[in-house]
Amino acid sequence: MFLLSLKNSIAKVLIFLPIIKAYFSEDKFLFQSIKNILGFYPGNISIYKLAFLHKSASQDTRKGIKVSNERLEYLGDTIMSSVIADYLFKKYPFNDEGFLTEMRSKLVSRANLNKLSQKMGLSKLIQRDKESNNLYRSIEGDTFEALIGAIYLDKGFNFTRKIIIKRIIQVHIDIDEIEHKPWNYKSKLIDWAQKEKRSIGYNVVDVIGNGYNKQYLVELIIDGNPITRGQDYSIKAAEQLASEKAYKQLSTNEISEVSI
Repeated sequence: MFLLSLKNSIAKVLIFLPIIKAYFSEDKFLFQSIKNILGFYPGNISIYKLAFLHKSASQDTRKGIKVSNERLEYLGDTIMSSVIADYLFKKYPFNDEGFLTEMRSKLVSRANLNKLSQKMGLSKLIQRDKESNNLYRSIEGDTFEALIGAIYLDKGFNFTRKIIIKRIIQVHIDIDEIEHKPWNYKSKLIDWAQKEKRSIGYNVVDVIGNGYNKQYLVELIIDGNPITRGQDYSIKAAEQLASEKAYKQLSTNEISEVSI
């Protein structure tokens, strides 16, 4: 009887321990913010502090490398992709590999993760410098992935999987809307060009900045005529932006009488 009572007492202490720890911590605001957003109190708060530390605000260095959330971002990206691949495989048992791949790409795209991060209120927790929003347009999405990496290190894979599905996908993402949203504009344009026997190409017309700030200005050309331009931190992303602009113009017959 005594052992049972002692066991119950210990269980109650363990339940309230995270709350007590959060209340007296100097990181009380971060503890409570994560609890409000994701429904749990962190164990190792230092991992979460790192997840919200953008490289633009990092002062500490180790072996000549600035300490930031980039390594956690890499980890979170891998975990997020794996969980979503499993989730989609089970949700759509009769859809082919192409559909599943495109759906996963939509869900983990930088644009979607940026919006998701803003919707969840993660932006207010990010440590960054004043100019970072102009230089790093994917800062919110990168931080989201870093947060997933922090949860994994703190709580393990199964816990992280439940958070992604039950607290993120089911609460903040409209799967039906994502399913019917156009995605790979470049592929659509190439398919259209082949069907209509039109020539299509992409040229890098300028490189702006250098290092982490370097952006590529890409021009989309149809039948030898420059149509649209896109600018981003990678050539592939810039091509997608230029393709999206052209796709929308084609869809409204602004470029050709032939719509796609």
